[in-house]
Amino acid sequence: MPSSRVHTVLGVLTTVLAVGASLLSSLFVFGAATAVPGGDDVDITWRPALGFLGALGAAVALCWRHTHPLVVTGVAALPPLLFVTDALAALIALAALTAHRRDRAAWAGVAVVFAATAVAVVYDGHRHADMSVIRIVFGPAGLPVPVLLLVAALLTAVPAALGAHRATRRDLARNTAVQRSLQADLARKDERSRIAREMHDVLGHRLSLLSLHAGALEVTAQQESGQAAEVARTVRSTAQASLHDLRQVIGVLRDGRDFTGDGTRPERSGPPTLADLPALVGTTREAGVSLNVTILVDNAGDAPPRLAETAYRVVQESLTNVLRHAPSETADVTVRGGPGAGITVEIDNPLPAAPPAGPPAGSGSGLAGLADRVSSVEGTISTGPTERGRFVVHAWLPWPREGQPTS
Repeated sequence: MPSSRVHTVLGVLTTVLAVGASLLSSLFVFGAATAVPGGDDVDITWRPALGFLGALGAAVALCWRHTHPLVVTGVAALPPLLFVTDALAALIALAALTAHRRDRAAWAGVAVVFAATAVAVVYDGHRHADMSVIRIVFGPAGLPVPVLLLVAALLTAVPAALGAHRATRRDLARNTAVQRSLQADLARKDERSRIAREMHDVLGHRLSLLSLHAGALEVTAQQESGQAAEVARTVRSTAQASLHDLRQVIGVLRDGRDFTGDGTRPERSGPPTLADLPALVGTTREAGVSLNVTILVDNAGDAPPRLAETAYRVVQESLTNVLRHAPSETADVTVRGGPGAGITVEIDNPLPAAPPAGPPAGSGSGLAGLADRVSSVEGTISTGPTERGRFVVHAWLPWPREGQPTS
């Protein structure tokens, strides 16, 4: 059985026992207050009757002692103070009060319950010997009033201490959970820092060399072929943009700050939007890929940031796969939609005629990452080859109308 269900069952049983014990105690005191000494007659007057009814109400109120401890304690203390009934319900409520509060109200509750318990104990100590709990326990002579007050103080101290102990254990458990959470955060931060160092040492150096050699190739190629120079310029700008994105990712891993790069414009800050799609398409065309592009989005500037970034990333990853697997084919890119209809993104390219030599480029984690991104905005995505010999990425992203809740 799960621990939560066990706690619930134990809580219900504890409440049943508390209410039952309080009812039995009230019934005993009512019988002792109305019994005629030396006979079987009963003398019921208005005061014991009202006290018994009040004690019954106090017993039932114990069901809410953990949700409204101060109110229940006050209600449970009234019958013994006004009608000289038993104080068991008040003592049980006091344990719940000190378990939930440690302020002046809790101390006031302790004082009120002590007063109610003292009245009940002193009154019990002066009843007939056959009807007095004090005289039954300590002998027919009973106890003097100062000792009865000491007994009331001890009876009050026990539930108050139990409640305070429970509160201390709860605070310790909470502090332990907070400590564990902080330790887990520190461990994650250390791991992010380690990954950031590895990425910086491995990828940063190689991208810097790529940018350097591409710059040298660009200078040399300008004297021979303008097309070669353009390719070298594209390689150099792509390497510089990759270095910028690498710095941003390292910042995310090291400090947990937001990612601000878009992969195509290093000088730009903030996540990519739908307005950045033309630049992404232009960069892909400069790399030698032929594209047929259709972008029809209503109110593109008003698209929610997460929606716009997700649409951009779907196009970006899809075009990256085209560059890897079918760079000589013509791909069709369609982005259309608007508020209320959502955004549909589709990238469609022919499969290469011959399988690539050697192992395929990439690990397939990019498409898995896209699925996670799309799911995070409650969209849908499908990827894979079709019977027509084409590879299609089709995603739909919800875009509520203005005033509708967003995901």
